[in-house]
Amino acid sequence: MKTTRALVGLSLLLMVCGIVWADVNVDWDRTANFANYKTYAWQTGTPAKNQLWDQRITDGVDKQLAAKGFQKVDIGNNPDLIVLYHAASGADTQLNTTNMGGWGWRWGGTSTTTVNTIPTGQLSVDIGDAKTKKLLWMGSSSDTLSGNPDKNQKKLDSALDKMFKKFPPPEKK
Repeated sequence: MKTTRALVGLSLLLMVCGIVWADVNVDWDRTANFANYKTYAWQTGTPAKNQLWDQRITDGVDKQLAAKGFQKVDIGNNPDLIVLYHAASGADTQLNTTNMGGWGWRWGGTSTTTVNTIPTGQLSVDIGDAKTKKLLWMGSSSDTLSGNPDKNQKKLDSALDKMFKKFPPPEKK
């Protein structure tokens, strides 16, 4: 019976952690003056294994940066910023316990626990100064993935919107 309670507790913990993992995190160099940067170029980080997703991620970041007034240039044209991303996929485990009959956990009945594997994706976008090679800004996101590419595209768009909401960071005062 104690095992069942522990499994239920673990299941709840995994569900709560899944909510936390879906957050987007952003950090930046507080001493950097982003007003000095106008152009950027891409360098290779850790691209998505799927070529379609590689293109979707770079297109999504390009869209965000263009909306902020940054101009994409070739790496040979002395960009102000270097942009790269790292993508990874993995899996989380979810335990689901169902009680069958009885009066709860103490008085009879049985319970069944099933284990589900949930695909996850992680994305980190790094932006650095092209001349000093210093990291200036980074955003990261992790979320569950669906078997539906349209749903995953919406999750990517939402994550990038949240990442770049306050990019460039507010000027230091």
